[in-house]
Amino acid sequence: MLLREHIALAVEKKTALGHFNISNLEGFWAVVNVAKNLNLPVIIGVSEGERDFLGIKQIKALVDSVKAEGLPVFLNADHTYSLERIKEVVDAGYDSVIIDEAEKSFEENLRITKEAVAYAKAKEVLVEAELGFIGKSSKLLDEIPEGVSKTTVEEARKFVEETGIDLFAPAVGNVHGMLKSGLEPKLDIELIKQIKEAVRIPLVLHGASGNSDEEIKEAISAGISIIHINTELRVAYRKGLIKSLQDNPDEIAPYKYLRPALKEMESVIEKKLKLFNNL
Repeated sequence: MLLREHIALAVEKKTALGHFNISNLEGFWAVVNVAKNLNLPVIIGVSEGERDFLGIKQIKALVDSVKAEGLPVFLNADHTYSLERIKEVVDAGYDSVIIDEAEKSFEENLRITKEAVAYAKAKEVLVEAELGFIGKSSKLLDEIPEGVSKTTVEEARKFVEETGIDLFAPAVGNVHGMLKSGLEPKLDIELIKQIKEAVRIPLVLHGASGNSDEEIKEAISAGISIIHINTELRVAYRKGLIKSLQDNPDEIAPYKYLRPALKEMESVIEKKLKLFNNL
């Protein structure tokens, strides 16, 4: 099955695909191992910085290697900020790409997104776009980022109709990163329902790290079909690595002292995938 078909099935079943960002090989195997064990489709996300670190073609080759084994693992070029970089990943054969011009004016976002869609759809790559600003960094935050806003239903309808995007990421109270206080902003479940009714394409929830299980369940019921997790994985990796180094101060083999960090990520991914799929 293609990614498009897995998303359509999630819409039908009122479940959500898990989208997990990775920065290294441990992250890759953490996602793949859990998806394989649970027999679930999964999306690996790589932002501009993450794919520059991993290698644009190299991470594609890794994903292709597990696809060849029959695993439904897909690759998304997360948060991409220019047409030049859109073309880079489309030409590399990624499954999907996000054009992120959310900080620009509505008109400029619309114009650039239409150009991205025209280029990507010619090569059958799914295109996602954002409307409304939710911050930019997957990190621990002292406060909600300045300028965070919510998407209006009318703007969502106009944007989706005029751009022809495949997937839509609205701002519905979500923010990138996690607040150090642990008090994440509440998701606007009613707004999700209204936007889903207005646009009638699959919705994507970014910045879901830190939101409660109950909120996530409500968001899926309201119309969310893909959920992004990044910050929680980064926190888990760091926690596992620090403990491993403290417990084994004389260990110098990376594959040994990195394993606990991988396992910490697997624990988060398993919990999230079970939540997203009602398991």
